[in-house]
Amino acid sequence: MSEERPPLRIVISDPRAGDRVVRVKVKGVEDIEYTDDMRKTKESDRRRLPIARVSRKLYEELNLGEVGVLTLRFTTPDGKKVKVPFKAEVKEGLEDNVVEVNMELLGEASGELEAEADAFRAKSWQIAVPDEVHVKLAGLEIGDVFDGGLIGMPGLKFKIRGGTDATGIPMHPGVPGSGRYKVLLAGPPGFHPRERGERRRKSVRGRMIPDPRGERRKTALAQLNIVIHYGDKEE
Repeated sequence: MSEERPPLRIVISDPRAGDRVVRVKVKGVEDIEYTDDMRKTKESDRRRLPIARVSRKLYEELNLGEVGVLTLRFTTPDGKKVKVPFKAEVKEGLEDNVVEVNMELLGEASGELEAEADAFRAKSWQIAVPDEVHVKLAGLEIGDVFDGGLIGMPGLKFKIRGGTDATGIPMHPGVPGSGRYKVLLAGPPGFHPRERGERRRKSVRGRMIPDPRGERRKTALAQLNIVIHYGDKEE
């Protein structure tokens, strides 16, 4: 029996996120769901983003309408910075700079039932996807664009930028296929020269996403990097 593979982690970047930050008060409430698939642990990534309720003013101020993903950055009592991505939902009548999240999640992130945080449109976040989604992505290559409905974000397009396997070996846009190969490299991904003109033979993966059913756990594709595709001029 083959060893179980961890789900593929997808790292999503938003090139339009901007730098706007708003200081907010975060309140923990009991009527927002918080399920195991929204929880990030040392062993696994979230499969779904938790929900944050925001005022219409904050939603518009941070331009959340395009993507709808908000990051809250907390500072714990010991000074540690904790960033949590959320799916933002408008709650009519909510105070302008107040955000509501699940009470248990807020306790995990900040150690408090109420806390202050920096709120901003998420620049990047990550989710884990099950094998059935990974299988549908198989065969796509670096540079390809796919519909966001495949990963639970309908209405958006995503462009594949690269990825790495469980041992840290990167996908390379210049190498066909989905296997691992040793190739002579003069630069990234896979090699960062220290001297001008330096070249090294390094292991890389091909530019194609493999079918997970044919991969071994130790060398399986572990992370896929994608960017929201607004148009080629922005990438």
